[in-house]
This record gives sequence, C-alpha cells and structure tokens, in this order.
Amino acid sequence: MSTSLIAMGVAIFLVINLVVGLAALSLLFGTFETLFGKPKLTLLRSTKSGNFFAFGFKWNSAKEPAAIDTIKLRLFNPFGSPTQVEVLQSFPAKQSSFAIEANMGPGFIDLLGAQNIDYGMIQVEVSSSKDGISFQFDMKGPKFKKLVSEANQTVEQFISANKLDAPRTSKPPIDIPIRSFVADTVPGRGPQLKLATNPTFAGDFTPAPTSTGGAGGAPADATPNFGIAKVWIEPGCIVCNACEDIYKDVFEVLADTCIIRPNAPLDDGLRIQEAAEACPVEVIKFTKAS
Repeated sequence: MSTSLIAMGVAIFLVINLVVGLAALSLLFGTFETLFGKPKLTLLRSTKSGNFFAFGFKWNSAKEPAAIDTIKLRLFNPFGSPTQVEVLQSFPAKQSSFAIEANMGPGFIDLLGAQNIDYGMIQVEVSSSKDGISFQFDMKGPKFKKLVSEANQTVEQFISANKLDAPRTSKPPIDIPIRSFVADTVPGRGPQLKLATNPTFAGDFTPAPTSTGGAGGAPADATPNFGIAKVWIEPGCIVCNACEDIYKDVFEVLADTCIIRPNAPLDDGLRIQEAAEACPVEVIKFTKAS
C-alpha cells in the first residue's frame, strides 16, 4: 500500500471524527438550550383578590432582548360554556426575568369557572407591545386550574429565590426648583448647603450689631421663636438629608423617605421652619401652635 493511500485514509478518518464530534457537540448544546435556555413560565400564588393572576417569567434577555409589558390568557373551550374567553393586562415594561401579580379583571374568574374546562385549552401569552415579541405557553384546562390552585410560591418568594430585581413603582420625575442656599463646592468637602446651621457658613449669617439691643444683647429685630402644633412629611421626599442636617432631633431620613421622630421636640419652630424652607421638593409641612 502506497504512502499516499495511507495518508488519504488517515485524513478521511480524521474528517469523519471531526464531523461526528461537531454533530455531537451541536446536539449537546441543543439539549442544554432545550432544558435550560427556553423561556419558562411559573404560576405563583396570588396574595390579592380572585381577579389577580400571579406569575413569574424567565427568559434569556441577552439573546432575545425585549421590553415585556403584556400578559394575555385565552380559553379555547369548544365543548363548554363560554366557548372562548380572552383577558389581558398591561404592566410596566420588564427588560429581564421578573414576577408580578396582574389584575386580569372579572374575566379571569369567568375563565376559571367555565363549564367543561376539563376539555378546554388554556394559552398564556407573555409579550412586548413595543418589540412585537411574544412567548406562548399552551396547557390543558385541568393542568392550568391545578397549577393556579396549588401554587404555593408568592411573587416575593420567587423574586428572592431567583435573585431577581424587586419590582419598583415608577414615579413621575420631580422638578426640583433652583435654590440659592446651595453653595459652590467647598474644597475637600463637595457641595454644601449654605444655611445658618452649617458651621462652614456660620459667619455669613452672623447678624450685624445694632445700637439698640433686646434682652440678653439680642438684636431688636430678631425673629421671635414659636412652638409647633404639628409637623409632617408629604409624599415626594427625595432623601437629600437637608432636614436631618438642620434638625436631627425632629427629622429622620430613611432609605426612601423621611419621617418625624417619635416624641420629637416641637418647641423650636424657627429650626423646623428652616428645614421646611431648605427642602428642595417642599414636602415638609407644619402648623404653628396657637
């Protein structure tokens, strides 16, 4: 047997092994994608009224980017009554895997209570109205009803178990008025609030001496202090910390809002008024004591 024939046989053998290996690898990736990469719908337990449908949806948002914002349920029930039901609900767009409770309205109750639903088919469609992308899940009526009734995982538990971002309530943008008390950047400290209670600018607020002083040497035109009957925070706080910096005995800034501390002293109305005037979004309100 010549050397060329041996070389050709070896080459053919290597090519066949390469093709078989690539085919096996492709099959392996296909199986992995089927098992772990397909979009997955999970029916969850609703914590609200019967009109709510709770579900979790996971998909490869890097491979199929979409702003998912609609859930639709369809009942095809040719041997029962009603023969067809369709309910849908929109929600704030989700860019990655999520879980929510959607209010599907009274039609959802009609769907679950349809006669002969055991012979019907339920189609769940999760879609993006903006991108024109939809994911459909078909299941028989009995299976759907069982998944709904036996679901024991809530939306919060699903989010925690899958390490998803917690749902957020969208808020309208806040138009923050320009305030003259925001001073230029202080070297080494960044921007500062130019207030009398800020030691950096205390000298700028020192009253000029007057020839006629009041009791204790105070200027005759000094604003008298007053008591406060009630102080509260309206919705819209942007947690800027200005009020707490001014009067921490009264105001406590939390992660997403500000509260009035329990048993807060209300005898220094001037400082509470100063905090209210310093609030960029003007949500600190108070009434003077009579």
